[in-house]
Amino acid sequence: MLTRLRILIITGWLLGLAGAAAQAATVIVIVSSERSPAYTEAGEALILALERNGVSRYDMLQQTLPEFRNAGKVSPKLFVALGSEAALALAKADLQAPILSALLPRSSFERVLLESKRRPSAQFSVIYLDQPMSRQLDLIRLALPAAKHLGVLWGPDSKQQTTALKAGALTRGLEVVDASVTASELLFPSLKRVLEAADVLLGVPDPLVFNNNSIQNILLSSFRAKVPLVGFSPAYVRAGALFALYATPSQIGFQAATLATGVLQGKAVLPEPVYSQDFTVSVNEHVARALGLSLDASALTTRLRNLEGSK
Repeated sequence: MLTRLRILIITGWLLGLAGAAAQAATVIVIVSSERSPAYTEAGEALILALERNGVSRYDMLQQTLPEFRNAGKVSPKLFVALGSEAALALAKADLQAPILSALLPRSSFERVLLESKRRPSAQFSVIYLDQPMSRQLDLIRLALPAAKHLGVLWGPDSKQQTTALKAGALTRGLEVVDASVTASELLFPSLKRVLEAADVLLGVPDPLVFNNNSIQNILLSSFRAKVPLVGFSPAYVRAGALFALYATPSQIGFQAATLATGVLQGKAVLPEPVYSQDFTVSVNEHVARALGLSLDASALTTRLRNLEGSK
């Protein structure tokens, strides 16, 4: 009986040492808001790129948000938060290492800042999931050169981008026709007014405007009005948007790895919040043909990259 007790004590001691050693060796902790395909894809891209940059997979710890909350304290050189819930949880936690957030749009990150009482800094930064307005406007001008009036629906989270969009549209010969939506019941009267004057409708991420309950009606209304919708994800293109500009989870993961490698190699600070460097263009060819348009996603991607490279 005594021998068995000693074995149990020694085993527990060894396991404790192994756990402590594993925590001590961890240089980066990746926390995902949930276990879903997008977070898995981004996490695997991040890990693969870090391995290529010389970081051992054994030095990385990958957790879901519940696992992070239940785990013991670790002291890595960097935390990476994937998604808004993970970003908020890490922002509120008492962590010494820098935190890089990814896979959340700008509006969600700004909500995280508000709720956590943080500011963007060398210790707390982000790669925005959504695309910069300038890139979206350049793509619209390339794909729809005859368009003159750009329709936009603003919600509470996206409203602050109004000035930037209007300024960028003006330099590209586009007049913005917009409406603010403050409650769900006001969405479709506002949409109707915008569609009556617009040549193209730009979807700006905002949960009050674009959500599972509204998207089909928005797509149907815009199609009937012959005003194509420019979406912000491949799902919108599959559902009926003319085209969409977005960064894939893998593209975000690879960019996060580049920033993370800098920190792990001794650069003690993170950069200012940035948009994704890489991007993808998808086109719904059926919708394009129905509108009498001929668009090629690959050609648009190449032209947009060339345009950005020339600026």
